[in-house]
Amino acid sequence: MLISMSDSQSVSLAGQMLLALPGMGDPRFDHAVIAMMAHSTDGALGIGLGRARQGLGLHALLEDLDIDPGVAPDCAVLDGGPVEPQRGFVLHSPEWDGGDTILAGELCAMSASLEVLRAIAEGRGPSRFLIALGYAGWSGGQLEGELHRHGWQVIDGDPAILFDTPPENRWRAAWQGLGIDPALLAGQTGRA
Repeated sequence: MLISMSDSQSVSLAGQMLLALPGMGDPRFDHAVIAMMAHSTDGALGIGLGRARQGLGLHALLEDLDIDPGVAPDCAVLDGGPVEPQRGFVLHSPEWDGGDTILAGELCAMSASLEVLRAIAEGRGPSRFLIALGYAGWSGGQLEGELHRHGWQVIDGDPAILFDTPPENRWRAAWQGLGIDPALLAGQTGRA
């Protein structure tokens, strides 16, 4: 489901996804898919889902944190966004709760403690997860302003895009899930 820009003023986007529109003007978000984790009048926080950190897997991250990788799969670590690029987040299925866990609608849960990483390494963590470093953040009203310009498309959060689609395919898969061929999207809007 597409959410119109006027709806975004009164509706929290937590649990939704943002898709970068071509020509948005910020190369850091080219072909970005952002899972919105928190959104209020004070601001918004989302985690980028479309780019893996080059040369960094989960095992190396765990070893850097003095956590034995144990049974954790050596999956990619995502570039979650340009803000605090060394801060880690785990987006995961909601059955695991470590006390600091927040829910983002039907999309997923998010934890940011070492406890969730230890649980994953020990095989007692969430059944589905992905790891990201950094986040995308907006101050109060900033995201709403970007939604009124040519920048983002809001869509329903889709756990299949999050957990079942490789990072490099998420943007295209999200558009295709809407019945839109992303190759046909224009990089600019017209004027009447």
